Amino acid sequence: MTGVPASAAGGSGTRPVRGGKLGTAAVNQASLWNIANILTMVRLLLVPGFVMLLLHNGGYDPAWRSFAWAAFAVAMITDLFDGHLARTYNLVTDFGKIADPIADKAIMGAALICLSYLGDLPWWVTGVILFREIGITLMRFWVIRHAVIPASRGGKMKTLAQGTAVGMYVLALTGPLATLRFWVMAVAVVLTVVTGLDYVRQAVVLRRKGLAAERAAAADRASGASASAGAPDSAEAER
Repeated sequence: MTGVPASAAGGSGTRPVRGGKLGTAAVNQASLWNIANILTMVRLLLVPGFVMLLLHNGGYDPAWRSFAWAAFAVAMITDLFDGHLARTYNLVTDFGKIADPIADKAIMGAALICLSYLGDLPWWVTGVILFREIGITLMRFWVIRHAVIPASRGGKMKTLAQGTAVGMYVLALTGPLATLRFWVMAVAVVLTVVTGLDYVRQAVVLRRKGLAAERAAAADRASGASASAGAPDSAEAER
């Protein structure tokens, strides 16, 4: 959830070298049905199951909410593992590039919307987080032809805070723990806004640099073409 899609790319299946990482040449040979993509698909399939568990029996049954929390926890853990596996073994596919961020946003968005629907979480909190997550994802695509916005440490802290806070709200907590989850969510919202503004700044800078580089390259090509047109050919030069 943090940023650059982790599970990623396609081709014919290739087994990783035992005890080591795949070389660069193996990147394009990663199978669509690799373990990273399978974990991503599991996370996608968990979304409707999580929603049904959370809303079952009116949405206020502690037992069913515990089951929903377990599904949410599994989704968060698979997000960590598919990213690690994809980076380690270069399991990069076009499917993973698209499905991984969708899976991240789907499970988090489903949890936030359901919690607000049940009255456990203010709608403005859900709106701020979803606006940031969707906006940054679109912004990444906006600058992707110029550069990739790297995942920052703040972005990783934001993801951890969001996952922890939402998980605490999914559980039917009372007393001091209910108070604690409020403050954890407050930290998550602050990190969401601050890191979102930082990503916007990075995107604007990267786009400007990319456009400047494109203009410089176009000017070089134009000057090279003009020089070639102005130079006499060898036959004319001999006369």
